[in-house]
Amino acid sequence: MMRIKILLLIVLFPMTMLAQEPSLVKYVKPIIGTAKMGHTFPGATVPFGAVQLSPDTDTIPYAVNGKYNGDVYKYCAGYQYDDPTIVGFSHTHFSGTGHSDLGDFLIMPTVGELQMNPGTADSPESGYRSTYSHANEVAEANYYKVKLDEPGVLAELTTSTRVGFHQYTFPQSEQSHIILDLMAGIYNYEDKNVWTVVRVVNDTLITGYRQTNGWARTRTVYFAMRFSKPFKEYGTQKNDPVSVYRGFWGKFKQEENFPDIAGRDLRMHFDFDTEEDEQVKIKFAISPVSMQGALANMQEEIPHWNFEQTKQAGQALWEKELQRIQIDVPKEEDKINFYTAMYHAALMPTVYMDVDGRYKGLDYEVHQAEGFTNYTSFSLWDTFRAFHPYLNLISPSRNADMVASMMEHYKQSVLHMLPVWSHYANDNWCMSGYHSVSVVADAIIKGNYQGDAMAALEACVATANARDYEGIGSYIDKGYIPAEVSGTSVSNTLEYAYDDWCIAQLAQKLGRTDVYDAFIKRSENWKNVYDNSIGFMRPKMEDGSFKKEFDVLETHGQGFIEGNSWNFSLYVPHDPEGMMQHMGGKKRLSRYLDSLFSMHLPDEFFANTEDITREGIIGNYVHGNEPSHHVAYLYNITGEPWKTQEKVRMILKDQYHNGADGLGGNDDCGQMSAWYIFSSLGFYPVAPASDEYWIGSPAVQQAKITLENGKSFSVKAVNQSDENVYVERVVLNGKEIKSWRLKHADIADGGELVFHMRKKR
Repeated sequence: MMRIKILLLIVLFPMTMLAQEPSLVKYVKPIIGTAKMGHTFPGATVPFGAVQLSPDTDTIPYAVNGKYNGDVYKYCAGYQYDDPTIVGFSHTHFSGTGHSDLGDFLIMPTVGELQMNPGTADSPESGYRSTYSHANEVAEANYYKVKLDEPGVLAELTTSTRVGFHQYTFPQSEQSHIILDLMAGIYNYEDKNVWTVVRVVNDTLITGYRQTNGWARTRTVYFAMRFSKPFKEYGTQKNDPVSVYRGFWGKFKQEENFPDIAGRDLRMHFDFDTEEDEQVKIKFAISPVSMQGALANMQEEIPHWNFEQTKQAGQALWEKELQRIQIDVPKEEDKINFYTAMYHAALMPTVYMDVDGRYKGLDYEVHQAEGFTNYTSFSLWDTFRAFHPYLNLISPSRNADMVASMMEHYKQSVLHMLPVWSHYANDNWCMSGYHSVSVVADAIIKGNYQGDAMAALEACVATANARDYEGIGSYIDKGYIPAEVSGTSVSNTLEYAYDDWCIAQLAQKLGRTDVYDAFIKRSENWKNVYDNSIGFMRPKMEDGSFKKEFDVLETHGQGFIEGNSWNFSLYVPHDPEGMMQHMGGKKRLSRYLDSLFSMHLPDEFFANTEDITREGIIGNYVHGNEPSHHVAYLYNITGEPWKTQEKVRMILKDQYHNGADGLGGNDDCGQMSAWYIFSSLGFYPVAPASDEYWIGSPAVQQAKITLENGKSFSVKAVNQSDENVYVERVVLNGKEIKSWRLKHADIADGGELVFHMRKKR
């Protein structure tokens, strides 16, 4: 009997431990980053979900009197924490971007006299918007709840991958309404809506689509909307400008209970009688292909009306995502920061295909994704730096699918280019560089992409040789982009040089010495914009002379995109030692870095660059924007790794916290968050497409990374504390590392990395 008891204990103990494994979802705080510059959204979504169902707090237009309206920048994600009203809940949002689109299909519950315009923030009673209080607001992973003051309606939101699930608890009323605003959108302007179609199939089902011309030039989203109870009446407000051609649809009274609606600017209302605390539920599915595709998505993903079941299923997906890295940290606020960073690093890119694998391609044709999940919304200028390397580490199969999606983009492009910044079967060409080549090369070099590697190399080369794109022809001919050709000539030259190095690394791996030789030479082009006489990168003219009027501190109009020469002069991630020698050696680089972090950058030097604000700046180091994300690690090559360690720990504390304004800059589709994750673990990918990480100073006491290959990699910090930021030594699997570098294979093969921390350097 005793042996049986012991045997049962041995068998059941692991099961008990598994059952008691702590939930990590509770540490996710989606409200972080929703104030000021973070540009995140607080609403409901699942990991990489096509639907991001979230509140929008204002309807700021992109332009006023024909000119850009700077206030619209605050609403890249639709929501600003300090706003007093909510306009409604729309189904598509970017996370952390510095430009925007989307905000499709806004829904708002109202009670009382029907109002078909949104009203204004200072006079919410003039429209269907409502005031609200953060005291009555809850934001969790895949769940959002808020009490809308004016209608007295409790709004709750959750999602599956392609379906938004609304649950509205109404008061007793014979005038309860659901507004469907098909004019609303983010970065809206008067002519953005190209065409909208709505079909009222019956008294619980509506289908349709909307086409817009915004950041994505030709973007069409199809939908299916189903109510949990029949509506008693419905109607349409058409706000189209008067057209010279009107056709003969005027034979119908289209404003009331008319089921076949088409136009440019439409709003609809659906009317109900409700009892006290009666719940009206809505399932809203989207599709890139068709209305039938949206219906099929709804039927497959949420065939029932159980809101709680959908919420819990989505939160289980988040739990699985978060369990990839388990950490032990000194303070709960650090755990909240870490798991919210993991959450933000799993919002984009998003699934872009129906449940049957069909999607609309860049060629406007419908394609079938065979053997991969198709993704969209690639903010590559940001995410190549740390986000995609992060996926290569914790979710390589997902990242491989993203590379496959980029390759399909290339095949469908008549320009024969990989994506630059793509979303919804469009390339919007935002930012600079051709950084998809970095993502492609990194995935192949690390052994994660199972597609045709040689075809991927050819796509990279074709993209890098697209002479008509943003100065590439001049770059190839001269070895730099002249200032007369581009207003961001220096940063483009630097970014192209890095991308060319990535192509060279991929070519070397595949044995293409001809390609390697050509592109490793091109990767040295950064030297052509370095002015030895002043020690900074500087615009160069067509005639080979450096531009005379030049300010190394100014972030606007000096040849750099969203940054100044002080920061961009350090952007040679593929050859930092060569950069250091060009700058005058270790002591010169050390002094440069010291000055960068300690000097003061007056507001006047970034006043005209909306992506840079005081919150994201430490000295003159701009962490709130991406080009300098590798900079703190450069002390490792000056022989002063302790400076890297203190700077990394300082940035972690200064730029990330638990408040709504807890991000120092745009999260940029997970890049800011990926920097936090890597740096908290104690290492960072300075040059993606290499197989190395640079060592910093971990903020965790312990961490366990569960790898897709079934192995695990652990990080342990001995004597960890807020004061003990310096690393005495680093030991990998029992052997001391003295190079301050870590190989990708060291992690992928599993093992243990131990940091011995101390208070003094």
